[in-house]
Amino acid sequence: MALRIGIIGITGRMGQLLAREVEAVGAILVGGTIRPGSAAQSGITILADADALFAASDAVIDFSHAHAASTHAAAAARAQKAFILGSSGLSTAEEAAVAEAAQHAPIVYAANFAPGVNIMFAIAERMAAALPPEQYDAEIVEMHHRQKVDAPSGTAIGLGRAVARGRGTTLEAAGRESGRDGHNGARGTGTIGFAALRGGQVVGEHTLIFAAGSEHITLGHRSFDRASYAVGAVRAAHWAAAQPAAGLYDMKDVLGIG
Repeated sequence: MALRIGIIGITGRMGQLLAREVEAVGAILVGGTIRPGSAAQSGITILADADALFAASDAVIDFSHAHAASTHAAAAARAQKAFILGSSGLSTAEEAAVAEAAQHAPIVYAANFAPGVNIMFAIAERMAAALPPEQYDAEIVEMHHRQKVDAPSGTAIGLGRAVARGRGTTLEAAGRESGRDGHNGARGTGTIGFAALRGGQVVGEHTLIFAAGSEHITLGHRSFDRASYAVGAVRAAHWAAAQPAAGLYDMKDVLGIG
């Protein structure tokens, strides 16, 4: 039987891409929710709220606002249905709420759903494990369109966390350096640097640099079309809906590269 998929924010830019991908793979597009005051589109079923959407779906995909993530995760937990969360910029408390909900439903939460980016995360972790932080400074440079509201991007943070894992620590413990301006002193050893650029309509560009005294190693990814995120998210929906137990997963689990 074809998977029934619902989309939160179905009339938004990502929502429309997701809707097309759902239909392209032969899944059933149940419909979605929209922001209050938004105009519905002809031919799209709009449900009253997240609870109604989960009740009608086998899996729900959410690329909407970070502040709504915990509310939508709680709805997934109540329905015990698969939830695919692609919103970026979640706070520590919001991420904790998502993790709590994952005790009752299979949730795939990822900084980026493009398959190539997640392979980049895996490579970054292995590189960081092989390159001592005392010798190799890690710097992450990202650029996005001028409308993006959070910085660094969720993907950049995901890269930073991958580097930290490879070094046997966490991003919080390693320390973040960003927004350098003026006389800030020397760069901290073992810290992870971030630079966020915004302009034009860049979909997403991320570069990880390991810089030593005698060499630089660069790992990069460019997104030319947001459709890659939709492809990964719909793939994650099928994977999550097939899981026998609740849990918090990411795209490494979906791709089998964890």
